Amino acid sequence: MRDRARIVRGMCVKLHLTCRSSSPSDPTVEKEFGVPDNRRPPGRPQPDLQNFQPSWSYWARWLLIAAAVIGVWYYAEYAQRANAAQSLSYTAFKQQVQDDKVKDITIEGQRVSGELKAEDKNGPVRFTTTLPPIDDPRLMRLLESHNVTVSARTQETSLWEQLLIGIIPWILIIALFWWGSKKMREHIGSGGGDGGLFGFGKSRAKRVTQIAVGVTMKDIAGIENAKRDLTEIIDFLKEPERFHKLGAKLPKGILLMGPPGTGKTMLAKAVAGEAQVPFFSISGSEFVEMFVGVGASRVRDMFKQAKDHAPSIIFIDEIDSIGRARGAGLGGGHDEREQTLNQILSEMDGFAPRETVVVMAATNRPDVLDPALLRPGRFDRKITLELPNRAAREAILRIHARRLPLAGEIDFPGLAGRTAGMSGADLANLVNEAAMRAGRKREDQVDMDDFDDAYFRIALGAKREELIDEDEKRVIAYHEAGHALVATLLPHTDPVSRVTIIPRGRALGATQQVPERDRYNLKQSYLHDRLCVMLAGRSAEKLVFGEVSTGAADDLRQATQMAHRMISHWGMSNTFGPSAFITEEDHIFLGRTMAQ
Repeated sequence: MRDRARIVRGMCVKLHLTCRSSSPSDPTVEKEFGVPDNRRPPGRPQPDLQNFQPSWSYWARWLLIAAAVIGVWYYAEYAQRANAAQSLSYTAFKQQVQDDKVKDITIEGQRVSGELKAEDKNGPVRFTTTLPPIDDPRLMRLLESHNVTVSARTQETSLWEQLLIGIIPWILIIALFWWGSKKMREHIGSGGGDGGLFGFGKSRAKRVTQIAVGVTMKDIAGIENAKRDLTEIIDFLKEPERFHKLGAKLPKGILLMGPPGTGKTMLAKAVAGEAQVPFFSISGSEFVEMFVGVGASRVRDMFKQAKDHAPSIIFIDEIDSIGRARGAGLGGGHDEREQTLNQILSEMDGFAPRETVVVMAATNRPDVLDPALLRPGRFDRKITLELPNRAAREAILRIHARRLPLAGEIDFPGLAGRTAGMSGADLANLVNEAAMRAGRKREDQVDMDDFDDAYFRIALGAKREELIDEDEKRVIAYHEAGHALVATLLPHTDPVSRVTIIPRGRALGATQQVPERDRYNLKQSYLHDRLCVMLAGRSAEKLVFGEVSTGAADDLRQATQMAHRMISHWGMSNTFGPSAFITEEDHIFLGRTMAQ
């Protein structure tokens, strides 16, 4: 008993020291537990106990304390059992029975406990022993012959053992469930994963504020028609009564279509910055997950949020990822993507009453969208964005360059003429490349040389520093001179702006022609002269050196493609006449091809 008390006392002292080390007097613990301290300096604010959020270390400390308490009690009971009974070997136990010193025994599995007939000053003497794994039939006859009372009972565990066996598995299961819920919540994301393991069907649409976007219609140039159409929607949402009294209805959907980089997402950001209504943004790929029915559930939840905050705007970027024509995919009618599309169609124009919710969507693949998605009543207004013209390119360059410290006058009109065919994203990248070049040279301002180098870096690639011998330089020089000479002599070509034999990217040299104006309708004479310019470099090599080189590979590829289109698409052939031989359309995907 004294040994047991000493063991318990020692464990309690250790537990007391542990609790004392994490007492509220410790500033670190005081900050975490939110317990006021008498030693707090004057003027220090009291912690906010109502908004106190326990951290992982907070719960870990209390779990360790609870585990220590359970261990102390279990160890104390085990020590009590060990110290209360005298342990005997099996041989000594049988000898005690033969000496007629055993009063009674209790058999519990392989464990035997009992009481001796002799007593000491502390009371009855108890003993324990363990039966051997082999059967001993003489033991029972020996016990009966010496009148030993034999009792038997099933092996039972102690109360603490039962608690540990019953509680620890549940603690592990709950901890695993909590950890999995936390990881799944992080995987789903902040937009719709707050429901943990049960949050798959929550919408992941992010509500965008005007301050967070920081983009308005003044920051967009070159697409005035699209800006005007979207401004009408913004005015309708701001002053709906002005249109309602005339019998006008708010368009249910606006589809932004155009090549990549033409400003579809930027327009959506501008609408979020201009409209004083809730704006929900989501990508089409965020609807579909690995679980069946998640996409449709997220669509319902997204429209529910938008209706609760009506009037509002929903923007779905890259809608072609879920809006492709139904019945043409490999999954059939039960495909998860098609179920998501069906739910969008129902929400946009179904039997349920519709609040003032406008759906905006952007895509560069309008040809693959489902016809039911494009009909009036769903996407009533379709806005097509094209590549910017020369005036629009100049305005876009000025908008992106206004944040740069410019050195002197920059020739934005000339730069806009050279960047024909570039999108708004390409122009923004050009301005950024010019600023990065100035930074690499450790300059304080961006000059025209930086813009020129940035243009050639984007159009042709970076300069290649490898050395080219004199013979190759001579071949490249004659090749580029052939391009420049023919481009200068023919009447229907663009003027030559620059000729270089410095290798850039995969090109060993380049001849740059800057069009005087943007062309949208190409004449046969212009195309014919362009073919001549493309083949002039190879012809110059053959004329001067008597043979050709591989340097004309890209020229031949472009010339072949243009000649093929002139004959098969545009009917510019004297042999075949005005006929079109188009064998395939652009942007055909596997599902539609199989369906047709």
